[in-house]
Amino acid sequence: MIDTARRTWRFLEPYHGMIYFAPEAVAAYEKLGLRGRSGYFASRAAALGVVPAPVVVATFYNFNPVLVTASIAEAWSTTDPAAVLAARYAAADLALRGTLGDAVGSPEMRRAASLLREAAEAVVGDVTGRPLFAAHAALPWPDEPHLVLWHAQTLLREYRGDAHVAALLTAGLSGIEALVTHAASGAVPAETLRTSRAWSEDDWNTAVTGLRARGWLTGDADPAFTPDGTARRADIEKATDENSVTPYAHIGESACAELQTLVRPFSRALAEKLMPWALARQ
Repeated sequence: MIDTARRTWRFLEPYHGMIYFAPEAVAAYEKLGLRGRSGYFASRAAALGVVPAPVVVATFYNFNPVLVTASIAEAWSTTDPAAVLAARYAAADLALRGTLGDAVGSPEMRRAASLLREAAEAVVGDVTGRPLFAAHAALPWPDEPHLVLWHAQTLLREYRGDAHVAALLTAGLSGIEALVTHAASGAVPAETLRTSRAWSEDDWNTAVTGLRARGWLTGDADPAFTPDGTARRADIEKATDENSVTPYAHIGESACAELQTLVRPFSRALAEKLMPWALARQ
């Protein structure tokens, strides 16, 4: 079931992830006075309410705390969580309608929304150690099927994300060290991870040096995993998978397979328009 759960999550990830790249979202946050990265941090953290910046730093984990702190300070001195949440859902509605057209009201969309909502609702009480998931799980469900599907995937994304943070922390990795090991896996280029999370080259090189000293990375100019590093990163992924399987196990193998078939055209259309690098996962 673990492999099925991971595949199902991957099939649906573009359906949620598009909100971070949709121009509709950027425009909605700018109308509230949020500039640059403030819209991203405020929109994901708004479900927590107005909390101190260190809480957002803790839950987002691998971003430079300086960036997070500045972004959250700007956000909550400019607008409020309720306005940001309303803007986020309105933007998701516009982006999904603009890309999927009549499919937002199709029988396939209604069925997919029903299945994923069942999966998400199976774990809404399983919030221990999952702060970002808990915050989003406390939000009201939208009414329309395409937004129900989006909200359900948002919950399951944060459910898995909190599990991943726990696995990284247990493995002894700081936020930037987690990014370095992600780069060493070959999944995403190191420069993309470094710049998108606002770490300096000096910060990155210090993290690489520390991981080499601890036996995670080779001494190559472009560091790769040592055998021990490979095993440790595999353990992190295994722990993440094991602690994220429950909602998918609840609906079962056949429902997950059906869900993958139903959402593939939706996710593919969104990835092609907004996240072309995600197509390799579809």
